[in-house]
Amino acid sequence: MPSADHASVPASLRRDGDVLRINGDLGVNTVAALWAPALAQLAGVRRLDTRGVLVVDSSGVALLAELAARAGAATIIEGDPPGLGALRAAYRLTPGLDYSA
Repeated sequence: MPSADHASVPASLRRDGDVLRINGDLGVNTVAALWAPALAQLAGVRRLDTRGVLVVDSSGVALLAELAARAGAATIIEGDPPGLGALRAAYRLTPGLDYSA
């Protein structure tokens, strides 16, 4: 969750070949607007680039996990934005954002 000194930065998407680049804050206030555009651009995506993401909360990790699942098992997650590692550990997700056994 962003701190008081962190103003929320709108999230955005950009398709670049087989990469879906995600930028800004992936939080409760920004994720809802990304679902439809992300799903519309997902066909053929092999990498989710999160290097431009500034912060991730649980709604952001839910979006990323769903996108990774729909894109397929071979999808690579690039980047490790603030909050993602802790949420992966808390939800027992693999680096590819799949549930670990």
